[in-house]
Amino acid sequence: MPSTALFIAACDLKYLLRQRETLLWTFLMPALFFYFIGTVTGGGAMAPAGPSKPDPLTLELPYEPREDDVLVAELARRLETESFAVTITGTAAESGRRLVLPPLPAGTASWSAALAAGTKLTPVYHQARRGNSAELDLLRVGKACYGLLLDLVVIELEGGTLEAASFADIAARPRSLTVESESAGARPIPPSGYAQTIPGTMVMFTMVILLTGGSILIVTERREGLLRRLASAPVTRGSVLLGKWLGRMGLAVIQLGFSMVLGALLFGMDWGPQLPMVCVLLLFWAAFNASLALLLANLVRTEGQMAGIAVISSMVLAALGGCWWPIEIVPGWMQSLASMIPTGWTMEAMHSLVHYGHGPASVLPNLALLGSGALALGALAARTFRFE
Repeated sequence: MPSTALFIAACDLKYLLRQRETLLWTFLMPALFFYFIGTVTGGGAMAPAGPSKPDPLTLELPYEPREDDVLVAELARRLETESFAVTITGTAAESGRRLVLPPLPAGTASWSAALAAGTKLTPVYHQARRGNSAELDLLRVGKACYGLLLDLVVIELEGGTLEAASFADIAARPRSLTVESESAGARPIPPSGYAQTIPGTMVMFTMVILLTGGSILIVTERREGLLRRLASAPVTRGSVLLGKWLGRMGLAVIQLGFSMVLGALLFGMDWGPQLPMVCVLLLFWAAFNASLALLLANLVRTEGQMAGIAVISSMVLAALGGCWWPIEIVPGWMQSLASMIPTGWTMEAMHSLVHYGHGPASVLPNLALLGSGALALGALAARTFRFE
């Protein structure tokens, strides 16, 4: 039986690898998806640890900078704590990040003097960027401005004076409310760019390839009577099922292995210290899809039905499971849904091993779910398998 099953698996695998569609989606499309989606969503498989380079920002005054302008100096200091490289100038800038202070009332020499006299001044922030990066910049600028405003309120309520010592005194006081944050794992950043795209594309393409090429081949063999002819040969039903399953496993292993090597060599993907467990996880994922491919091939009647089911189900499960984007950015109900579907189990385990530095034991529940699913689907495929 094993030799017969291996022979059937080898024949199926050779046939599949001769098909242009299989070659396209196994070798070419992963590279294109890695590059385009990874570049659009941020590039860089792993960002370097440590602080990034400060972003340049111009603090634009309606007058030439003065050494005794305490509030301007304090605002610049707070902006620098928000990772801005601040340039103070009295000349209007044309572009870039700019925090513009409004014109002063007549007879006022500086911003500090205007505020001390009770004048309301509203800074205006300008930037050329758009999207999430721009929103983050605005948040950082707002944090610096509102922090300064709150300290001014405290100084006024306590009858203090507008000088650097007053701000230093407030900063030295113990805080009644503090927020502590720490990384979710050994690596300090969540997955983005290539780090998110490469594992997600691999998980999605394994399902796409096995549910299209892998399943459609069985549907075609049944329609053309090839399975019926195979049934008349001295081959057991179990050998046929095992051979078909192993053939699809072989295709998945080739696709996943090629994608892992491609990601590491061309896109700098770092698979981390838990590479053996990552390989085990992907084998479980391949087994799940091989069983699912056999089951679906038994339930449909035509190649068109199989293609439609394969594409729609693969795309929907990939999107809901976090293959297209980090699952952390979607609403809570979608995150809960991801924890109940196989793509979500796989992506959660991939990120746990590769990006958050967790050990092999952290993904044992995910492996149990995928393994149980593969066995259950395989059992259903064996019960529903038909030669005609």
